[in-house]
Amino acid sequence: MRGEGARPWRDRLLGSEQTTAAAMSPGRRRSMEQNLDGVPGTPTESALQRLFANGRAPLIWGVLWGVIQAAAPLGFRWLDPATVYGMSIALIAAVYIGFAVADGRPAVIAVETTVAGAFVVLAAAGVTGSAWLIVIGFVGHGLKDLWQHRSHFVANTRWWPPFCMTIDFVAAAIIAVAIVGGVTLHQ
Repeated sequence: MRGEGARPWRDRLLGSEQTTAAAMSPGRRRSMEQNLDGVPGTPTESALQRLFANGRAPLIWGVLWGVIQAAAPLGFRWLDPATVYGMSIALIAAVYIGFAVADGRPAVIAVETTVAGAFVVLAAAGVTGSAWLIVIGFVGHGLKDLWQHRSHFVANTRWWPPFCMTIDFVAAAIIAVAIVGGVTLHQ
């Protein structure tokens, strides 16, 4: 019989000699301390189920800030709306660089910096190009937030991805409706 120190770390974490496959069966729920990925619920839950598992507060605040985000050009009347939206996309993409630095893993920092750089290029193209590039930028970042929420690539972002994703999708929807309604983002 193996001693306590010889048991695999997952068995020690789960408090039994169960195999990992048995410990992670889809119907079994574990507390946050027992969950291997650090998120309440089972590892097989969908991203949407996890969004609501975090509570509705990030989503409600995200809707409010999404409306504020869409209205942001009103506070910067001397700039083209496309410029304000482009700066916003670059700013929200850069937030994950801060999360990556807090995470501390060099590979995560490199990936998040590269992704943020891609959003900066997309935002810059939206400043002078088609207004739809701005919508694509917000939707793309929202999808990136959804992926982050599902994968936990950057550690310790718990409520941020659903909050930011909601802002992105609400702003994208409002801007898309405005474009279809004839509003121009370039003066």
